Amino acid sequence: MKKEIQFSLVYRDMWQSSGKYVPRKDQLAKIAPVIIDMGCFDRVETNGGASEQVNLLYGENPNLAVRTFCKPFNEAGIKTHMLDRGLNALRMNPVPADVRQLMYKVKHAQGTDITRIFCGLNDPRNIIPSIKWAKEAGMTAQATMCITYSKVHTAEYYINLAEQLIEGGAQEICLKDMAGIGRPAMLGTIVAAIKEKHPDIIIQYHGHTGPGFSVASMLEVAKAGGDVLDVAMEPLSWGKVHPDVITIQAMLKDAGFLVKDINMKAYMEARSLTQSFIDDFLGYWIDPKNALMTSLLVGCGLPGGMMGSLMADLKGMHAAINANLKKKGEKELSEDELLVQLFDEVQRIWPMLGTPCLVTPFSQYVKNAALMNLFSRSMGEKDFTRMDPAMWGMILGKSGKLPGELAPEIIELAKEKGFEFYTDDPQKLYPNVLPQYIKEMEELGWDRGQDDEELFEFAMHDKQYREYKSGIAKEQFNKDLAERMQKAGKEVPEELRKYIAAPQPATEAKEASADDMAAVAMALHLAQGKQHKEGIIELPFVHPTAWNNKYYTLK
Repeated sequence: MKKEIQFSLVYRDMWQSSGKYVPRKDQLAKIAPVIIDMGCFDRVETNGGASEQVNLLYGENPNLAVRTFCKPFNEAGIKTHMLDRGLNALRMNPVPADVRQLMYKVKHAQGTDITRIFCGLNDPRNIIPSIKWAKEAGMTAQATMCITYSKVHTAEYYINLAEQLIEGGAQEICLKDMAGIGRPAMLGTIVAAIKEKHPDIIIQYHGHTGPGFSVASMLEVAKAGGDVLDVAMEPLSWGKVHPDVITIQAMLKDAGFLVKDINMKAYMEARSLTQSFIDDFLGYWIDPKNALMTSLLVGCGLPGGMMGSLMADLKGMHAAINANLKKKGEKELSEDELLVQLFDEVQRIWPMLGTPCLVTPFSQYVKNAALMNLFSRSMGEKDFTRMDPAMWGMILGKSGKLPGELAPEIIELAKEKGFEFYTDDPQKLYPNVLPQYIKEMEELGWDRGQDDEELFEFAMHDKQYREYKSGIAKEQFNKDLAERMQKAGKEVPEELRKYIAAPQPATEAKEASADDMAAVAMALHLAQGKQHKEGIIELPFVHPTAWNNKYYTLK
């Protein structure tokens, strides 16, 4: 009898690996029945990750979007799943236990069947509590292993980790190959070992196409006994995103597996609708380079989905580094030269920082540390002198146990700064907060929402929820959209023209000092996070041109 392989359309991640935002509620309502008509999907990724936060950022209610998108799939018998960052839940920083527990009750009530629980450190302590809470809420708990390739992350390492997660109650296992650098043979070895001991455990593979291994990896996973493969579809497949279902279906069918047929008429309709969403507004935040694969990612291991933000950071830092080099009479760097230096630096410092899996948020931390090192060297400073509190939180153990050992110089630097390492359960650092949010909602006259979904969003995304409720988020988004449309040479709709700023008189520039440039550099993705003794609460992002409202010319 042929082995059946199921497909999951990662419609949420297709967008967030390509750009910033996800489709609106009305757009999701249009695409859902067409995805169902394609007839080849047993699962669809509908929400989670940053999708709900970006709904708030463009002034929309994420709870309505999740309910709207999940409902047609629930009715069609297609399982829905979400991405869940374990200790960090749906944000970039740790979340109190009572908010994490509430999340599963809310998401199950909204129609999400499966939660994919991951931790970028692969620390079971950050995953196993979520397994328990998800199952109590009626969800399927899919424990996730973040796949990467290093001396630490061997097949034996992952086989042992899977055992811990299954012992902790996991109903399914996901291999999350977020950078697509898992080697096909190793992935096959891992899947075969899990299946040999736990034949009834469903294994789902999620792999990105950036460095080029993903198609071979999917075949190896299938041959080893994998059950479900994550796929994408045009116009948001390939590049640094995911393989297209057409290719994977044809490959597996030829290899003797049982796979569902694709209704190509529905595929083309879904393709056209998705393109219309890109043309409507989502494309203004999609970096065209994300449509390209690159083997440069094999060595550094960075996920392709963060290349857009990485390049934006690189462009901002490029001028500052060259200004420093020019002052010293040294040769300036091209953007490509600086990019290669950054990849090399990530590869060098990654094991020094404990070899965390390069996935949100730890991929940003390692990339930021590498970029700051390049900047510091251009100023004649030592490495690791410009690490922000979030990076130190990871190093000190406040997000969990690092997979590898820290380099002696990092440990020594922590001691010099008077920092203490933390080895206990990281959840203990973040006390429960729901009572205070309930009290504030009562004082403000805000409704807690159906199944407490508004309470959940407020406690999960405090700053963004307040700005959504006040209307500030919608105003900021409209202004950003209008400016992007104008820059792209598109006609700005009448309702958005008020957001186009009138030309401003030239501001007298002054030459930036080293401290000025350092501050601008630190504002690149790192900006003024609120901190208290238990760790980071929020890490808002500030663009360097907004730093302190100062204007500089780099000479």
